[in-house]
Amino acid sequence: MRLFIDEHHYIETNKPLDISIGLRAGNDNPRAWYVDPPRFEPVRANGFLGSVQEGGSVNFRDVYFNPHGHGTHTECCGHITPEVFSVNKTLTKYFFKATLISILPDVLENGDHVIFSHHFSSLTKTDFSEALVIRTLGNQEDKKSKNYSDSNPAYLDLSVMDVIQQLSVQHLLIDLPSVDRESDGGALAFHHAFWNVPNQPNLSKTITELIYVEDCIEDGEYILELQIAPFENDASPSRPVLYKIEKK
Repeated sequence: MRLFIDEHHYIETNKPLDISIGLRAGNDNPRAWYVDPPRFEPVRANGFLGSVQEGGSVNFRDVYFNPHGHGTHTECCGHITPEVFSVNKTLTKYFFKATLISILPDVLENGDHVIFSHHFSSLTKTDFSEALVIRTLGNQEDKKSKNYSDSNPAYLDLSVMDVIQQLSVQHLLIDLPSVDRESDGGALAFHHAFWNVPNQPNLSKTITELIYVEDCIEDGEYILELQIAPFENDASPSRPVLYKIEKK
């Protein structure tokens, strides 16, 4: 279906560009923060068997996973606040104007791979700054199954907050397990700055981590559809989808 953004531009809803990573059981699922792989296990109780393959009448599985540690997820400020805030209450709109940018992080003397504010020098504030999607280079396929634990992945320097504020970004999406350094003593400086915690927590902004943007998707402006599972939790599995903007 064709949906018009304005009188000259539209998107085709039957041409989605899915940038999420599906949750699956086992070691082929991406994970971080030292969590075990996700488990999908048939229910076995009181003579009931939730596996057709094993002779049951239906497939009826318990799923064990961590939204922060297993695959694409969207989180709100409740991730770092004493108060309980739900991402399901935070995200009440689902379509946003977004810009996709590819970045090769700088390598520091200590071996850290870091994204700095200068990486965004080509961006200027537009209507499409509502959401910012970051694809890090190189863009290996193993992002879809990598165990990031104890690997010191790339992260955002605090200077990038200047860019976030200048562009008025409300929704930040990235293909890394965190916007902060893996081992930072619990500071989570970028998380705190992005959500203005503890001063005045911003209840409308979200961060989406562990996305995967295929190489065939070009940098530029898109319409983003950001859908989450309706978990009343600080984070939820999510499915961000981009739509290419066409000219009439």
